[in-house]
Amino acid sequence: MFMKECFRWYGPNDQVTLEHVRQTGATGVVSSLHHIPYGEVWTVEEIQKYKDNIEAHGLTWDVVESLPVHEDIKTASGKYLEYIENYKISLRNLGKCGVKTIVYNFMPVLDWVRTDLRYKLPDGSEALYFNQAQFAAFEIFILQREGAEKDYPADKVAEAKVFYDSMTDDERKAFTSNIIDNFPGFKGVTLDQVKAMLAKYKTLTRKMLEDNLTYFLAEVTPVALEAGCTLNIHPDDPPYPILGLPRVFGNSADIDRLLTSVDNPANCINFCAGSFSGSLKNDVLAMFKQCAPRVGFVHLRSTQHDGKGNFFEANHLEGVVPMFELVKAICEEQIRRKKEGRADWQIPIRPDHGHTMLDDLAKPQCANPGYTAIGRLKGLAEIRGLELGIMKAFYPEYL
Repeated sequence: MFMKECFRWYGPNDQVTLEHVRQTGATGVVSSLHHIPYGEVWTVEEIQKYKDNIEAHGLTWDVVESLPVHEDIKTASGKYLEYIENYKISLRNLGKCGVKTIVYNFMPVLDWVRTDLRYKLPDGSEALYFNQAQFAAFEIFILQREGAEKDYPADKVAEAKVFYDSMTDDERKAFTSNIIDNFPGFKGVTLDQVKAMLAKYKTLTRKMLEDNLTYFLAEVTPVALEAGCTLNIHPDDPPYPILGLPRVFGNSADIDRLLTSVDNPANCINFCAGSFSGSLKNDVLAMFKQCAPRVGFVHLRSTQHDGKGNFFEANHLEGVVPMFELVKAICEEQIRRKKEGRADWQIPIRPDHGHTMLDDLAKPQCANPGYTAIGRLKGLAEIRGLELGIMKAFYPEYL
């Protein structure tokens, strides 16, 4: 196909194996060295061993998702200078091994956040779901974050109290785990650890977090460029402040600031349509066109909203993302790059998250929510068919 089809793989313990990935028709793997603690160096030996395993299954390791940014770097505190130097070494080592597309995020404390990992849809399948009142219940009554109730209108606080009171102790534990304990390489985190991390951000303003991101990029993007790599930031998910913390990459203005603050070809974007669509203020198609020349990797998914600040992850061709127009814009960007003679003209994409459906419903709960096999296979097949139709109808000379 014209786009580079990839599939997320979480390593040797993933229930979805490399054999399964190959059967999807994808040729590229998106993965990470999850066994290495945040901040430590990725050695050439570890990278090459992981890459060799992927290639032994007839696949290529096309995207690192992610090379994590330590919390000390985000707060510019503690051992952040040491961790930045380690990051540079890891980038050089990835370049030596030929793994060139690197994803990271700059979300404080927690990465993506959902309140229900098994939200039942009318057709019986299950999706990831974010409910503002339920998250308010976590912040106010479980985490007991100071001042959290002031971040929500009175009706949301009241709704949160009803939800909290409706749960048993075991249900509250499971609900808490849904929110704080779903990040590879960061498993087993406790409420006390979340509180301790939040304390590091107590005096950190949005401007300070922006400056810390700029400093980090100014340090590492020259190394990435020298190594032949691109650094691709993943959007905040959801793309607005949570936990009383600033978030700095969730809208069009943030895209402009990121690309102008460090004007380096290695400073790129992991364009996640689903994450950006978590805010109805975002025009996802316009945002892609805004930054298309600097998009190094794309996540394709969509969300469906209820008008009350809540959303669930829709089927890939449904929801608020104009998927036809977006895939067409991706194809057009690739054609533009190809005409320009860019070596990176082909953009790697992957289906991002998928519904739990069919046989996967009866299996033990996936260790990586949103990453069951069949739902993503369905999404990839839909995107593949959409792309083929677009290319045959509009650009057959490039097939």
